[in-house]
Amino acid sequence: MTQSSTPKKVFVDGAIAPAFIADSIAKHQSKTNIGAHQIFLGQVRADVIDGQTVLAIEYTAYKPMAEQILSEIREQAFAQFDLTCMHIYHSLGTVAAGEICLFVFVSSGHRKASADALSFLVEAIKAQAPIFGKEIFEDGTHTWKKNI
Repeated sequence: MTQSSTPKKVFVDGAIAPAFIADSIAKHQSKTNIGAHQIFLGQVRADVIDGQTVLAIEYTAYKPMAEQILSEIREQAFAQFDLTCMHIYHSLGTVAAGEICLFVFVSSGHRKASADALSFLVEAIKAQAPIFGKEIFEDGTHTWKKNI
């Protein structure tokens, strides 16, 4: 199944709220051809780097390019895996340690397709999407985060 190649709006201002995630899950209860869901939640860690604790990450992106690349990644996943639907959301702006910054939600008739697709999607997003994070430390300093 392929979806429209029109880039979807994937960016959320600030952290992705648990209620937003719960609402996304609830909306799929009426889709009775789905047998499996896989969800990835990326959370900001309070890493300690050179003695300083990360308080938050400030995310930026070149939105038109990022939305186009994420659309291409979506199309690759739909072509490669037997998926029913897929949702990708990423934060822009400041997200505090402990909050959610990436929400990837895939659904399929069977668990293997959704599990394999989720792994593919998260790795592709991290490797290809022009989304950048600046770690903000407790002393007010910051550094650009490496995407690993």
